[in-house]
Amino acid sequence: MLQKAFGFLNRDPMLSIVPGVAIFLLALAFNILGDILRDVLDPRLRGAIR
Repeated sequence: MLQKAFGFLNRDPMLSIVPGVAIFLLALAFNILGDILRDVLDPRLRGAIR
């Protein structure tokens, strides 16, 4: 399947850029969500001044 798709990437590189950006944004969103949850739920950080 990847061999067949490789021929299309030479003609239209957006076929790989758009999914790559989508994966990047999803990973970034999960990272930010994890940071927010840690800040809210970690008892050692409660009352800490930033």
